[in-house]
Amino acid sequence: MEPRIQYASTSDGVSIAYWSIGEGLPIVNPPPAMPWSHIELEWQIPEWRHFYEHLADNYRVIRYDSRGAGLSSRQPYEYSLETHLLDLEAVVDRLGLDTFALFGVFFNVPVVIEYAARHPERVSHIMSWCGIASGADVSRPAHVTEHLEKLLTLDYELFTETLAHTIFGWSEGEAAHRFAVYMRDSLTPEQAQSCWGTNATFDVTARLPTITQPTLVMHRRDFPMLDIESSKRMAASIPDARLRVFDGSSLSPYMGDMRVVVDAIDDFLGLQRIEGRTPLRHAHDTDVIEHPAAVPGGFRTIMFTDMEGSTGLTQRLGDERAQDLIRLHNTIVGSALYAQGGTLVKHTGDGIMASFPTASGAIECAIAIQRAFASHNDAAPAELVNVRIGINAGEPVAEGDDLFGTAVQLASRVCARADAGEILTSDVVRQLVAGKGFLFADRGEAELRGFEDPVRIYDVRWREDHG
Repeated sequence: MEPRIQYASTSDGVSIAYWSIGEGLPIVNPPPAMPWSHIELEWQIPEWRHFYEHLADNYRVIRYDSRGAGLSSRQPYEYSLETHLLDLEAVVDRLGLDTFALFGVFFNVPVVIEYAARHPERVSHIMSWCGIASGADVSRPAHVTEHLEKLLTLDYELFTETLAHTIFGWSEGEAAHRFAVYMRDSLTPEQAQSCWGTNATFDVTARLPTITQPTLVMHRRDFPMLDIESSKRMAASIPDARLRVFDGSSLSPYMGDMRVVVDAIDDFLGLQRIEGRTPLRHAHDTDVIEHPAAVPGGFRTIMFTDMEGSTGLTQRLGDERAQDLIRLHNTIVGSALYAQGGTLVKHTGDGIMASFPTASGAIECAIAIQRAFASHNDAAPAELVNVRIGINAGEPVAEGDDLFGTAVQLASRVCARADAGEILTSDVVRQLVAGKGFLFADRGEAELRGFEDPVRIYDVRWREDHG
């Protein structure tokens, strides 16, 4: 059964076509081929329809056409980030959605990020598929862009066929051709020419550290128009973001192993699929599903950071500026984690907890963090940000996305013993990196809360070692 198409009106008087299928957590998917969009025709593309049907088994899926495209008002419009936000706002308001998840694809991810930053109370989760934060992220060579622009003005059919095969992969002949026809029916040549390149002007990079919603960043490993490093940077810049990389080169999430993508979305949204395509249940519905038993987490190095005197920052600088410095902390830590292969486990109020596959990576990350804050403090002595760091290694217990156990508790206690600007480690960490050039100072044995025996602690001499 095809979805029922309805209309919403934007605040500036544009009619936006949309449909809604399924029940459960609403997932709003702005035009994924923006600005090309046609919600009626995409239902006729088997791969696309099957993807929506899989999601609709367990979620309420909402799609709409942007202004000027598909079944929405087809008058010539100027496109901008603001007009795309108006289209999105009209649909969610018409449906009366209090909270919902946003699923962005490639060029529409800036719309998702900007809306989530402006309305954190309404957006529960963010999912990005091969998404850009800035038009500068697109890795299409300049000569390719020039040739496409010429084709757009000379031969619209050849232009759409070429672009579709570039996006889908040249091996996907029939699927790419169907999408090229879809594009031609979505926008007239004149409309396509008027808005071509508009998306490349979007830039929400500065918004990324302000995002508070759980975020899943997904990427196709060999997608030619977006380097994986771009998705890594996005995941590192958004607090608590997760990165999932999938095999393949197609931009479309429904090409290749669609079930792997759907399973990743299920896992991220806290839902569990019970055999095949039977309905999902929320993980907290313990009358239906038991929580998974805790399993060993393997050997890992655990790091905690803690901002000293964050409450005092608010009193001294005011709410807005203090929040800016907390975002600075998250950005610095996220970048350092990304550089050393660390994984953010969770935020802990005034700091973070992270895990690493190697002890040396954890120490290098900690040193990078302290050096970055030292540079900030030298440049802005009136806005000092002092961070303490503690590191331990062992075999924590993994449950869901969190880590527990003695190894984690000891890392937390070691962090609490550190002074501003210090990096303290347990003896096991010092032994693991022996011979790798790090300098340590023995701080002696310390009585730590919850541990019967004293624990020997070492201070990483990062200033002497790293200038």
